[in-house]
Amino acid sequence: MTDEIVMYEVAKGDLDKSALLFERYKNRIYCFYMRFGVGKENAQDLTQQVFYRVIRYRTTYKEGYEFKTWIYRIARNIYHDFLRENKFVFEEFQNHQMANEEETNDEEEYFLTLNKALNSLGQEYKEVILMSRYEGMNYEKISQVLNISVSLVKVRVHRGLKQLKEFYFQLS
Repeated sequence: MTDEIVMYEVAKGDLDKSALLFERYKNRIYCFYMRFGVGKENAQDLTQQVFYRVIRYRTTYKEGYEFKTWIYRIARNIYHDFLRENKFVFEEFQNHQMANEEETNDEEEYFLTLNKALNSLGQEYKEVILMSRYEGMNYEKISQVLNISVSLVKVRVHRGLKQLKEFYFQLS
């Protein structure tokens, strides 16, 4: 069964089917939050909130919606709520992470530098790069999640990658 059919059944009241969606998306959503650098505990909490909202707002899901787009819009909204509520704590966590880096090998150093460069990007660029490059979403899906035009997604990806490259080489 496709995600859309399963969610349509959940929306009609078959809550047992939500377990299928949880199994299919729990790791994807968790990794989505980890890439934004929220930390393991927060990523777990935010992932749970996503599935809580999927159940809570199941009646807003309409036939014809693409489930992946719908759940990532929920995940993104929860992330922005988290940032607003925990701005100081989140910044302190990222500073603490950077200060506690131990000696690493070349591959680990590459990923640490890339992560720092990603965190240097503006939120609008970071979101589209993470969704397109890490989540494998096409520009059409990203435009639906962010509620912006496809052309604006393309512009943000282009500018974001350009800035990412500049930040990466400044840091390395």
